Amino acid sequence: MTFFSIVIDEIIIIIYYKYILLNEVGFMKIVITDAMTVTQGDIDINLFSKFGELTVYQSTMPEEIEERIKDANMVLCNKTPLFEPVLKNAKELRYIGLFATGYNNVDIEYCQKAGITVCNAGSYSTNAVAQHTFALILEHYTKVGKYNSFVQQGGWASSPCFSPFVFPTDELLCQTIGIIGYGSIGQKVADIALAFGMKVKVFTRTKISDPRVEFVDFDTLLSESDIITVHCPLNPQTDKIMDYNAFCKCKPTAIYINTARGGVNDEAALAKALKEGRIAGAAIDVLTTEPMQKNCPLMGIENLIITPHVAWAPLSTRKRLMGIVEDNIQSFINGTPKNVVS
Repeated sequence: MTFFSIVIDEIIIIIYYKYILLNEVGFMKIVITDAMTVTQGDIDINLFSKFGELTVYQSTMPEEIEERIKDANMVLCNKTPLFEPVLKNAKELRYIGLFATGYNNVDIEYCQKAGITVCNAGSYSTNAVAQHTFALILEHYTKVGKYNSFVQQGGWASSPCFSPFVFPTDELLCQTIGIIGYGSIGQKVADIALAFGMKVKVFTRTKISDPRVEFVDFDTLLSESDIITVHCPLNPQTDKIMDYNAFCKCKPTAIYINTARGGVNDEAALAKALKEGRIAGAAIDVLTTEPMQKNCPLMGIENLIITPHVAWAPLSTRKRLMGIVEDNIQSFINGTPKNVVS
């Protein structure tokens, strides 16, 4: 084969992908099932229309999923549950693109059997979630929100002292933070903790080398940490790993942080532990059932901070997410899929 014939073959391949394949893509049917979970008007979701005929639903109820995806070639979603009962009737479906790192809402085993490629958006939110984790930690240690309310309600104006330290605060220096799970987010949390001069203990089932931290067993982490923060995926091994027994092994002065998945802790057990003083406080960004239900056992607990699953959601983070999902689709079309979970 001559040099010129090789060049000609490469040109033909490029022409195929740029023109023939992209023209075929124009006939693809793409369905976004829960657009409101990634944009509320601040990001243009229509950027995906360049890949085919795009149908956008702001949200999709479970009973609506089957009908909405039955003719789709691609489904893009965040948390829409996609399991065999609805997927088996989507005969043309070849690709599921997730606006998320986690994929526990997708029936991976069925997708593997059905030839459906599933791609997630790993690591897009690492910095944002680590930042939010420390926002929750710092709120406990510095009481910024409580002090602002105190001032706005006239407390400082009526104080005889220039510095009315009415709420107890503390430094993070030399505090021990225990990190459960040591993927990209857990490691970023460790980076920030070390910058504050904290001691870092880690419990993880994945072997990794990091001389800056101390790897310990689960019980040791619970008993020796001032802050326990969760950064592991939700799976059968981690489901309710933080149960009542686990909270009872913690220091009574410890605080618990969860910006991972709600199911990692037993919510009734956490509520009980907080009310009994088994731990000093908690701050969470995730629940087992979202949105929060009116009968959630964590509603109204005084020493608990709850944010509504927004750790991942800064604008710059969501823009990065859109770019990853867009790149995943293009790579799939080119025959070189990336971030594949099935």
